[in-house]
Amino acid sequence: MSIIESMFGRVDESGNVYLLDNGTERLIGSQPSMSVEDAVKFYQKRFDDLAANVRLLEQRLKAKADPKSMLKSAKKILQELVEPNVLGDVQSLRDRVNAIDSQLAELVGKLDKEREEAVVAAMAALETLVLAAEALVAKDPGKINYKQASVKMSEILDSWQKLQKEGARIPKAKADALWKRLAGCRNTFESNKRSFFSTQDKLAKSAKQAKNDIVIKAEALVSKGAEGVSEYKALLTAWKALPKTKSKTDDGLWDRFKAAGDAIYAAKAEKTSVEEAAYAANLETKLALLTEAEALDPSANLEAAKSSMKSIQARWEKAGKVPRDSIRKIEDRLKAVETKIRNVEQENWRRTDPTTIDRSNSLKNQIEQAISKLEIKLDSAKSSGDTKSIEQIQAEIETKRSWLSVID
Repeated sequence: MSIIESMFGRVDESGNVYLLDNGTERLIGSQPSMSVEDAVKFYQKRFDDLAANVRLLEQRLKAKADPKSMLKSAKKILQELVEPNVLGDVQSLRDRVNAIDSQLAELVGKLDKEREEAVVAAMAALETLVLAAEALVAKDPGKINYKQASVKMSEILDSWQKLQKEGARIPKAKADALWKRLAGCRNTFESNKRSFFSTQDKLAKSAKQAKNDIVIKAEALVSKGAEGVSEYKALLTAWKALPKTKSKTDDGLWDRFKAAGDAIYAAKAEKTSVEEAAYAANLETKLALLTEAEALDPSANLEAAKSSMKSIQARWEKAGKVPRDSIRKIEDRLKAVETKIRNVEQENWRRTDPTTIDRSNSLKNQIEQAISKLEIKLDSAKSSGDTKSIEQIQAEIETKRSWLSVID
C-alpha cells in the first residue's frame, strides 16, 4: 500500500488515515484492506455527506423554514463536526454552521412579530364572520331565501372552523366571546328557518299539480327510449325543486315517475349492451395483437421487435373501441410489452456508453492491482507458515476476484 497526502490529511502505508484539523493531525480510522485511493474516497465520502447536510441547512434558512427545527439541526451538525472521522475542510463546515446559528435569533424575532400580526388578522377575520352572521339574521324571516341563506350560514361556520384550525391561535377568552355571538346567530337562523318551512308546507298542495304534469311528461318520454334520458334528468331536477309532501298521492306520483325513469334507463342499458356486443369483435382483434406483441423478444433482436411493435400499435388504433370492462386489462398488457422493449433499448445504450465503459475499466485496473499486491503478501505468508494470515489474504483475493467477474 502506498502513501497519499493532501492538504486535509494523509493515508500511511499501513492503511491508517489521518485528518489535519486546524494544524493538528488526528487518526480517524484504519482501512488496511483497502487501496489508499479507496480509503481516501471512503473518508471523503463521509465528508461529502456532512457537507450535504450543511448545504441543506443553508437552503432551509434561505427558504425560511421553521427556526426551531433548523436550530436543532444546526446543533446536531456542530456536534458531529467536533471530531468527525472524515477527510476534508472540516473547519469551513463549522464556520458555515456557526454563521447560520447567528442568523436564527434574528429570524425568530421576525417570526414572532409576524405571529403577533397574524393573531390580530385572525381576530379581525373572526369578527367579520360574526358580523356577517348577525346581518343575516337581522333580515325579515319571511323574506329570506333560505336555500341561499343556508349556504351562506354554512360558509360562515365552515370559514370559522377553518380559521380556528389553520389560523393563528388567539386568546381563548376573546375567541369564546366571538363564538357565543356566532352560535346565537346560528340558533336564531335555524329557528326562523323552521318556522318558514312550516308555513311553506301549507302551500305544498299546489305543488301536486306540478308533479302530476311532470309525471305525464316523463311517461311520454318512454317511447323515446334511450334518447329520453337527458330530458328525464331535467324533469327529475324540476321534481326535486318542488316542495315535499307526506301524502299518499305524492307517493303514487313518485312511483309513476320512477317507473317511467326505470323504463327509459332500461332502454339505455339495452342500447349499451348492443354496443358492447359490437365491440366484442374489436376485442378479439386486440387480443390477437396482444398475443403477437407478447411473443416479441427484444433481447434477441431489438430492431425487429421495435419494428413489429410499431406495426402492432398502428393496427391496435385501427381496431377501434372494446367493451369498457376490458379496456384497462388489455391496455396494461400492451404497455407491459412496450416497457419491456424500452428497457432492453436502455440497457443496450448503457452497455455501449463510453463513460460507463471507461469507469468499469478504471475500477477493473484498481482491483487487479490490489489482487497482485495481495498475492505477494500471500506468498510471504506461505513462506512464514502464518496460517491465519494465509486464510485472511485468500479470502480477500476471492472477494476481489468476485468483483472482477461482476465488472466483466
